[in-house]
Formats: sequence, C-alpha cells, structure tokens
Amino acid sequence: MLSIDCQSHVFPQEYAELLTRNKGRLQTSGGGGIYTINYWDVQRFRLDLELYSIERKLAAMDAAGIDMSVLSVNIPSPELLDPELALQGAQICNNFLAEICQKYPERFVAIASLALSDVASAITELDRAIDELDLRGVFLVSNINDHPLDAPQFEPFYAHVAARNIPLVLHPTVASWQGSIQSHSMIPMMGFMIDTSFGMMQLLLGGVLERHPTLKVVHPHTGGVVPYLMGRIQEQTEVKGRGRDNITKPPMDYYENVYQDLVSPSAQAIRYAVEFSRPDRLLFGSDHPWVSIETILDPVRELDIPQEVRSMIMGQNASRLFGIE
Repeated sequence: MLSIDCQSHVFPQEYAELLTRNKGRLQTSGGGGIYTINYWDVQRFRLDLELYSIERKLAAMDAAGIDMSVLSVNIPSPELLDPELALQGAQICNNFLAEICQKYPERFVAIASLALSDVASAITELDRAIDELDLRGVFLVSNINDHPLDAPQFEPFYAHVAARNIPLVLHPTVASWQGSIQSHSMIPMMGFMIDTSFGMMQLLLGGVLERHPTLKVVHPHTGGVVPYLMGRIQEQTEVKGRGRDNITKPPMDYYENVYQDLVSPSAQAIRYAVEFSRPDRLLFGSDHPWVSIETILDPVRELDIPQEVRSMIMGQNASRLFGIE
C-alpha cells in the first residue's frame, strides 16, 4: 500500500516573478529565488524557492518513507493578483504542477490553483487542469480575497465541482481581519487555523454542503478549531436555533463527511482528530516544506490504532479521494 502525503507544496519561479508585477494590495519584491511577499501590510513572508525544490522534496520523501505526495502551489493564490494577471498566474501554476507530475508519475499527483475572483474563467481553467493536465482537485483558500466561501458568486463553481466529483482542499491564507493579531507572529501561529475554520463553517452553515451533498472537502490541520468547538456549534444551532437559515440538518451531519488531514505537530491534537473523525475521512499530510515530514509522521506512527485504520490514514483514503492507483 502506498504511503501518501496529501499536503505538500511547491512554488514555480515563473509565478514568483509574476507576483512582482502585481500592482494591487499584494506586493512582492526580490528576485533570483528569494522574494518578500507583503499582504497589504498585514503579514509579510520570505519566499526562498530553494526550499521548494523537487530534489529536496524527493530526498525528504525518501528519508521518511513516503511513496507519493499530492502537490499544490503554496499561497499567495492567484485571486489576489490584478485581474489582468490572475488567470495567467493560475495557468503558470497548473502547467508547472503538470510538468512535475509528468516527470515523476510514480511520486506525484497535484491539485489545481484557480483565480476565483473570476468564477467563469476559473471553471474553464479547472476543466483544462483536470482534462488536459490530469490534476486531481482544487486548492481552495479559506477566503477569496476577503470574500467568504459561501458568497453567492461562488455557487456556480461549487455546482460544477460537485457535478465533476472534484475534491476541494482548503488551505489557509491571509485575511484582512488578521491585522488585529499581527503581534507576536499570531497570524501564521493561530490566524491561519481560525480562518480555515471560518471557511469551513461558511461551507456548512451557508448551505453549500447541503445544496451539493456529493461535494468532497478536505479540512486541513486536524480541522482547525472546528472539531473542538463542534459541541458548542451543535448547541447553538440545535438548541438556540442560531445559524440555521440555510441548513436543515445539524452541522455535524455535514461535517462527518468532510476529510481532515493530520497536519499538526501535536500528538494530542492528532489523537483527538482520530477519535473525532471517521477513519475513512482521515489523511496523512505534512505541509512540507513549511514543516518537516517527520514532524507529523512520528506522532502518527505512535498512534495506538488498528492496522486497518493506519492503512486508511497513510494511503488508502488519499488513493480513493485523488484517484491514485
């Protein structure tokens, strides 16, 4: 059985160079493989392309005993680019991913980047990525340039994805509201987990998963804070009747079908995710190169679980979800 890392990132230099041409809120400077990305003075990241090299990734996978990785291009995603650059950015990312997968078909599959700032062109690019490039899903950031994931303009996208049975993989990004937690590096430390949780709750309470019950969604980082707050969420909706305008069932009825990856450096959090979720909805992931593969793999290996469940987590579930043979 293949061991599969379902969250692993790359970054094409051509895309990094395109980011430097953006004149909107997202500002990028640098060159030669080292860049500084400034999210509208809310958060700044240093991008070192050497850390994302395929050679380094393959060496890390080999050292950890990982057979395959599901690749995605890390943030910032293309919807943050100026309109004349956004689609080009998505195409650069998807072409780059396809080239890697074609070169190493036994080691990588990938999920598409999209510029959902223009839903119609994003759907067209998604079809190209799936049908022509053989990509296996969508990298969906937790807010679309500060628009919530259940905003009405995204409904045609969800309908299309559900009809085509394409998985959506949530991923954190920077949001304007995170400016209130800039201090002490709390945005990547905590803000990312909160924003993916907000995004997931918008899909739940906004009725997206009710209107599209076949939609496959991966909630990363052991579900952010949603699993820990689900009891309160259920009490608020089912007892107090809050947040039920767009749903007819309790939130957990939808969430039990959502996949969780186990990207957390906490053995305790991983154990809780395994206890909370269905065994056929758990995925191993590392967030490499932001996190070493062993940082996540070691606590997963230490789990006291049946071998059948371990096999599901380490590869069977991802094989089924992303069509890996």
